[in-house]
Amino acid sequence: MPSLAHVLAQSSFSGSNAIWIVVAIVIAIVALVILIVVGQFISLYIQAFLSNAHVGMLEIIGMRLRKVDIRTVVFSRIRAVKAGLDIPTNSLETHYLAGGRVPNVITAMISAKGAKIDLPWSTSTAIDLAGRDILDAVHTSVNPKVIDCPSGVGPRTTIDAVAKDGIQLKVKARVTVRTNIARLVGGATEETIIARVGQGIVSTIGSAHDHKAVLENPDDISRKVMNTGLDAGTAFEILSIDIADIDVGDNIGAKLQADQANADKQRFQAEAEKRRALAMALEQENRAKIEENRAVLVLAEAEIPKAMAEALKTGNLGALDFYRLKNIQADTQMRQTFGRDTGSGQQAPRG
Repeated sequence: MPSLAHVLAQSSFSGSNAIWIVVAIVIAIVALVILIVVGQFISLYIQAFLSNAHVGMLEIIGMRLRKVDIRTVVFSRIRAVKAGLDIPTNSLETHYLAGGRVPNVITAMISAKGAKIDLPWSTSTAIDLAGRDILDAVHTSVNPKVIDCPSGVGPRTTIDAVAKDGIQLKVKARVTVRTNIARLVGGATEETIIARVGQGIVSTIGSAHDHKAVLENPDDISRKVMNTGLDAGTAFEILSIDIADIDVGDNIGAKLQADQANADKQRFQAEAEKRRALAMALEQENRAKIEENRAVLVLAEAEIPKAMAEALKTGNLGALDFYRLKNIQADTQMRQTFGRDTGSGQQAPRG
């Protein structure tokens, strides 16, 4: 029968084995987890290492925990290093977290370096975060852009201006511009360039003595407009302004004169009608006064027989005087009748 010491020795040996087994299992699980985590990023780590664009494993894991697109950041750093641009991983990650388009910025910086354009990382990210397309801006800097003036999508197809002789000219222009990187943030857009060029063309044509001078020398428009510094405060630099087409429009001066003459005619007619109405009113007033005076005369004449009767009655007027007055009235009436007949063109009878 085994002794107590032998039994205790065997049980202590079994307990130590169990502890080591548990430790080994825990170590294996931890190693497996580490292998799985590292295995997800080992390919990116190796690619960056072999490209001399070192990205630390802890940086990769940290980006994963911060929910950053690791492939975008790592591949952008590899492209930058291969192009000779040493941009830290932290800067790329910061711009990504700020909502920037990291691949576009790297592509723009690579293009700018190839074109010998100074485009630092801080300027690129500021332009990108401002909502401007940094890649398109660099391409426009390298390959100048042609802008139609007026724009093809606008309500008007030509810029209409009137010379001093009243003739309208319809102009189409093309403006060649390239992006000014330094003024891209906060600079005005293409719409401002189009508006300023249109204003300059209208002003130049309006100051011309006649339209023939403009048709003979359309380059004068380009030269005068270019000298006014239209690109100030914009995101572009104007290289040239070319007159693509110029046509003769309406005779605006003649139309304005005709409209003015018509307006004057209507005004004079209104004044004449006013005077006519006043004259008619005055005539009616005079007729009313005449009728009023006639009424007064009739009333006065009605008093004459009464006065004569009263004079006969009182003896102030005799019968002979009465007949003499009648003869005078008859003679007066006859003379009035002869006067009316003579005035109407009839020959008065000889007496």
